[in-house]
Amino acid sequence: MSKLVTIYGGSGFVGRYITRRMAKAGWRVRVAVRRPNEAMYVKPYGTVGQVEPVLCNIRDDTSVAQVMRGADAVINCVGILARNGKNTFEAVQADGATRVARLAAEQGIAKMVHISAIGADANSKSVYSHTKAQGEAGVQAHMPDAIILRPSVVFGTEDEFFNRFAGMTRMGPVLPLVGAETKFQPVHVDDVAKAAELAVTTDVAVGVYELGGPDVASLRDLMGTMLGIIRRRRLVLNMPFFVARIMALFFEMGGKLTFGIAPVLVTRDQVKNLAIDNVVADDAKGFANLGIEPAAMQAILPDYLWRFRPTGQYDAIKESAKNLRA
Repeated sequence: MSKLVTIYGGSGFVGRYITRRMAKAGWRVRVAVRRPNEAMYVKPYGTVGQVEPVLCNIRDDTSVAQVMRGADAVINCVGILARNGKNTFEAVQADGATRVARLAAEQGIAKMVHISAIGADANSKSVYSHTKAQGEAGVQAHMPDAIILRPSVVFGTEDEFFNRFAGMTRMGPVLPLVGAETKFQPVHVDDVAKAAELAVTTDVAVGVYELGGPDVASLRDLMGTMLGIIRRRRLVLNMPFFVARIMALFFEMGGKLTFGIAPVLVTRDQVKNLAIDNVVADDAKGFANLGIEPAAMQAILPDYLWRFRPTGQYDAIKESAKNLRA
């Protein structure tokens, strides 16, 4: 019988790519999610019955243990960018990750892969980064042979990075940024998935791997690249951090007062993270140690950002027509 992997958060942005790769590798996949009915799109990633969404609450021992029963490996992709009710950073990123590792150890599961993030730091003032580090520590305490993957900002068709900023260009002539000079090393989502697949299916050296693409650039330069691809001209405006913190406070208050109806565009915790470079450390293990050559942004971004061009898919046709008239 084919081997079985349980992927916590396997229908999310990164998780769905890992799910697809594990299915293609011939594994049976349990996709552990809060709302299985909303994750049915993962079923066609494999043959009939190969990929199954199952109900799981990562805050509950019984729930987490039940969906990993009989698995040969577990992968934890669960993470949040902002608190949502009971899903706090501590509950999800620290306690949740530790819970998966502890129960995997109790069940004698051989392999675990944990998706963390560059910037995970036990001494960080950011709750996001601090709890990421706590989650890593919990995983290593219970599953010392686990592979921990720390990607930089992840991009791809469903991302909330380039898609969000590209959407903002439709609102006016100015593109406001927080931390315009902060450096990032964007990594394609399928390269992260490939690393996770190798960590499960091959004998990868135990430890932490920091994953970044071939391009290191400031947020300002990344937006310049994006604007070129979507063929829009916008004034990129760097917002001082003290102003951003004040605005974030008002956004958070607005979200609470409207019970989540008003969008929280940025939080104070996110502002803290935007002040710190998000790149692979010089001495870190990374893609090279896994034998993976990461994809460049320029090779991927046009495939999904074209819809933000002034005339969408017709932009290239209009340019060709101009050449004909010339």
